[in-house]
Amino acid sequence: MNTLARVAFFKDLPDLDFEKFDRRCIWKKVEPEASVVDYEDLTSDVFFIVTGSVRVLIRTAAGKEVILAEMQAGQYFGELAAIDGVGRSANVTALTRAELCLVPGAIFREIIFASPAATDKLLRLLSGRVRELNARLAEHAIFDLKHRLYAEILRMSVPRSGHALERIVSPPPFHHVIAARIGCRREQVTREFSHMVSEGLAAKTRGGLVILRPDILQERLDEAMRNDG
Repeated sequence: MNTLARVAFFKDLPDLDFEKFDRRCIWKKVEPEASVVDYEDLTSDVFFIVTGSVRVLIRTAAGKEVILAEMQAGQYFGELAAIDGVGRSANVTALTRAELCLVPGAIFREIIFASPAATDKLLRLLSGRVRELNARLAEHAIFDLKHRLYAEILRMSVPRSGHALERIVSPPPFHHVIAARIGCRREQVTREFSHMVSEGLAAKTRGGLVILRPDILQERLDEAMRNDG
């Protein structure tokens, strides 16, 4: 059954009347590489990812892409347009086959006003995104390419099971995707990854990119930050 109770954001909201809102939402399935949202589009739906994943990016007139984020099931996007009514700030494309729950902007606002618990979740998400944006702006202003790469792969990584001091990016990241995330060319990313492997800082496996010494990468980032000051 298509109900908001299936959507991660709406779980654990005891003050929300699901029946009141379920019939007013739209459920949609999209195929890989399908466009979900266009830049500056004036729609205001909020998209909740039920299954699959999407990529959020800005595409320039010359065709260059700057990847802002990749989002998985349980996450959502489009809340800014629902809040302020301004055109979309990025393009969103499906990475895999995905199922989305579309909540019209007016309905989303009604839910937020009706549920303090939902409001708290939204404020926490917006705060987290502002903090991440501030961190990325600082990285681009302070770090060179190598240190931006360190920061990005540490952010993408998770602890590696069975290896207490290591982290892993799984599946292995495509170099052109990393390049689009940190603002450089694919060849530069390939060269820096080769340096990391030769230094014993990283290793390539079938399951992903293993960061063998995340502590050293973090130390280098901290030192670069101190030296800039």
